[in-house]
Amino acid sequence: MPASASWGGSDSALLMSDASVSQREHIVCWSHPDSAIRFVAPHLRLWGIAVAGLAIDLWTKAWAFRELRIDEVRKVIPGLLSLRLSLNTGALFGIGQGMVPVFIVASVAALAFVVYLFACSARAQRAVHVALALILAGALGNLYDRVFVQYDVVPVAARNGGEPTQLLGEVTAGANDQTLVFRPWWDPKETRRIARSEVVGQIRRMGVVRDFLKFTPEIDGRPIWPWVFNLADAFLVVGVCLLLLTYWRDRPRGRRRDRHGPAEVATE
Repeated sequence: MPASASWGGSDSALLMSDASVSQREHIVCWSHPDSAIRFVAPHLRLWGIAVAGLAIDLWTKAWAFRELRIDEVRKVIPGLLSLRLSLNTGALFGIGQGMVPVFIVASVAALAFVVYLFACSARAQRAVHVALALILAGALGNLYDRVFVQYDVVPVAARNGGEPTQLLGEVTAGANDQTLVFRPWWDPKETRRIARSEVVGQIRRMGVVRDFLKFTPEIDGRPIWPWVFNLADAFLVVGVCLLLLTYWRDRPRGRRRDRHGPAEVATE
């Protein structure tokens, strides 16, 4: 079977034809002379957008958590978007609460995969580079929070006998061994004394993600988007959608048999 690499698609996508793949061949994307990793312009697109997106994400988080009160809901676009503070110990959409180490490892793996996809793209695939840059900015923004924004999680017994309440803040030892001094994350100046007998589990130090954006449209009194998010989340969602659309557009042409006869026809 002959081996040949072909560059096709509307943006000169790096695509290997069916005839180019054999069981004994291993083709390295970045070895192709038109790989994006070999040229300056694609690097400027990727890293320039990623750094700008990361800076905007971190700045907006810092601004929101400095300017907004814990109980404040500030309308930005009435009926569409508001600002409110929230800390997330999980991933996108609040998935996997408390699994911070897993998300840190997954984020690092995702960053490596983004660089691999960049190396496997052609220098003319600008949409792919923009999509990867947005994913990179979003992953780095939330990874920064999980590593550098950390609080103590204190499980306190509920007064009504229900599930324990998870308090987030800074914990220090009290004047005696029977109490703890707790400072909530939204107001480090406020202090609360917690009896050790109220703590029903292990106090853990955990990285959190700062969220402050909330879509407010509702259908039949139910929010269509119940999660509070940040710009890093938005970059991730937009980047993944753009990447999938671009790869779908640049997919290789296949061949199928027409339903009315044995003749083969080419499809987009």
